[in-house]
Amino acid sequence: MSLGSGVPCQVHIETFGCQMNEYDSELVRSLLKREGFLLTEDRERADVILMNTCAIRENAHTKVYTHLSGLKTLKKSRPLVVGILGCMAQNLKAELTKQEPLVDLLAGPDSYRQLPALIRSAVHAQEQGERVKALAVDLSEYETYDDIVPARVPGVNAWIAVMRGCDNFCSFCVVPYTRGRERSREPEGILEEARRIASEGFKQVTLLGQNVNSYCSGDWDFARLLTAVADIPGIERVRFTSPHPKDFPPSLLEAVVFHPKICKHIHLPAQSGNDRILGLMNRTYTRQEYMALVDRIRSMNPHIVLTTDIIAGFSSETEAEFGDTYRLLEEVRYHSAFIFLYSERTNTIAARKYADDIPHEVKSRRVTALVELQRRISTERNREYLGKTLPVLVEGDAKKSALQAMGKSDGNITVIWDKSDVACVPGQMVACSIYDASASTLYARAEGGSEGSSTKSEQSCTNIVQS
Repeated sequence: MSLGSGVPCQVHIETFGCQMNEYDSELVRSLLKREGFLLTEDRERADVILMNTCAIRENAHTKVYTHLSGLKTLKKSRPLVVGILGCMAQNLKAELTKQEPLVDLLAGPDSYRQLPALIRSAVHAQEQGERVKALAVDLSEYETYDDIVPARVPGVNAWIAVMRGCDNFCSFCVVPYTRGRERSREPEGILEEARRIASEGFKQVTLLGQNVNSYCSGDWDFARLLTAVADIPGIERVRFTSPHPKDFPPSLLEAVVFHPKICKHIHLPAQSGNDRILGLMNRTYTRQEYMALVDRIRSMNPHIVLTTDIIAGFSSETEAEFGDTYRLLEEVRYHSAFIFLYSERTNTIAARKYADDIPHEVKSRRVTALVELQRRISTERNREYLGKTLPVLVEGDAKKSALQAMGKSDGNITVIWDKSDVACVPGQMVACSIYDASASTLYARAEGGSEGSSTKSEQSCTNIVQS
């Protein structure tokens, strides 16, 4: 596409939220490139700015609205089309259409094929001085974008969405209303994408889905798919997110435990440690059932890294019920916890049925207590690795110093070491001897590296989030 002057239209994409959104932005880039659009990293040069949004947390909403506010001056200074993509476009279409004059187009997660036409329509309306928004926010029972090759930025890590949507209907979650019902991609398309990723030099693949371990296509379940991806030559590590505790059959646990290239890390979202709150959340398991799964995992391999998601201050949660969640963290001793205060989401079951009746200061106090507890536990877990040598996949420079390198362990923890220790490049596996640890980082001396070596490790990760 080109503007009236014949100059190709330049599009800038900003991505908020989860890895699935990152993957969707790669799909959008691919769709726009083949229609003649140019992609730019410089928003000051862009004719179109697209924000790929998340609707899961209040903090994600705030970030998007802050970015929109920052575009007011830019849009006044020159012609500019502003679009909202993804979950916010789907869930808040009425609000964004009526109350946000900056926005020219909306496209939900199932409507990205229509983006080229939507952009052309928005540009044309702007040129004609019209104030009509271009919209495509219908959900699909079938769209998986299986035929679209994502336009990835070269690197070490790549994502593959193996399914879309969710059928769980957790009462606090907006995903079934923003991404629709579950549908799985054909396995051969996924495996072809994984083979392409390997040929492009990516060393790690993360399989994505809103409930990734419920993947099902014909006689392919998630365990079979995960193993098949891990068997592809050139791929050194395979991860998956985000699973649900209800979908962990023995075959999946065996794949994680025994396949050398499947990372020994399971994200196991608990959300709460109290049975009544779990029932209100429609999580479909009890605390006892959840703990039985934890015990089963650790009986198979006590070194598997467990991480979790926790929501504090859900509707009507009492101090005693919060205490059950606190004790869950003490009992399981996760290596990492993403801890959030409850924020009511428009259109969810909880928003329709339950009062958001826990005062903000109470929610904040509970989150702080959990964060402090988890930080202590994470530090203790990480210090268990002092004196051990662990294989680390190099990702690049450390954030704080170009003189240091960083990478991730098998358990997905950040490891940092001095570049002077050993020459290494992104994608290489390096042996790191751990000499210090914090709640979020292991500090190491690198002892040597090898191209494409695949090993198991017993590693840990912490990643504490407060919103």
